[in-house]
Amino acid sequence: MKTILIANPKGGCGKSTLATNLASYYALWDVRVALVDYDPQRSSLEWLAQRGPELNPVHGVDASHGQPASVPGEVRRVILDAPARIDKAQLKRLFRFADRVIVPVLPSPLDIRAAGHFVGELMLDALLKPSSVALVANRVRKNTVIYRNLTQFLDKLNIPLMAHLRDSQNYIRAAEAGHGIFDMPPYQAEEDVEQWRALIQWVEGSAPGRGR
Repeated sequence: MKTILIANPKGGCGKSTLATNLASYYALWDVRVALVDYDPQRSSLEWLAQRGPELNPVHGVDASHGQPASVPGEVRRVILDAPARIDKAQLKRLFRFADRVIVPVLPSPLDIRAAGHFVGELMLDALLKPSSVALVANRVRKNTVIYRNLTQFLDKLNIPLMAHLRDSQNYIRAAEAGHGIFDMPPYQAEEDVEQWRALIQWVEGSAPGRGR
C-alpha cells in the first residue's frame, strides 16, 4: 500500500482538486484506492457523493473530525486530503503515514510566500525528506508575469516542481459530476491529462498505470 498526502496550510490552493483527480486516475486503472478527507469542508467526500455507479469505485473515508483513519486491507493506494490551517502536531502525524507528499501552489504573491514558509518550516523541523515531496503549480496561465515569478521561486526551494496544471474549466466540469479529468473523453481533456504524467510517474516511481 502506498499513501500520498496532499498538503498546504493555505486554503483554496486546490488540494481537493488534486486529491480527487488522483483518486480518479487510480480508479480508472482498477487500482483499489481510498480517499481520506481530513478537511472539515469535506470537499473530497462531496465530490465522491456525486460519483456515479458507471465509474470504478473510490473508497471514501471521513476523517474531518481528526480521528485516525482506517481503510480496507485490499486498498493499494491511499490519498490523504489534508485540511487548511493544519497544526504542526497533526501534520507530523500525517507525514508519518505518507510515502509521497504533494504541495499545490497557486500563482499569487500571497500563495507563493505561504508555500515558501510552509516548505521552509518542514525542512527546518526535518519533517520531510526532499526526495519524498513534490510541488505542483496549480491553476497557472503561462506567459504571464506571475507565472514566471512562481516558477522562479519554486525552482529555488530544492524540491522538484513536478507539474504545471493549467487553469482549465475541465476540472470544474469533471468535479460537478464526481469525475476526474481522466474520466473525460481524450479529445476533451488530453492537454490536462498530459500535464499529470510526470507527477504520476514520480508518485509511482514507474510509468503511469503500473504499480498496482
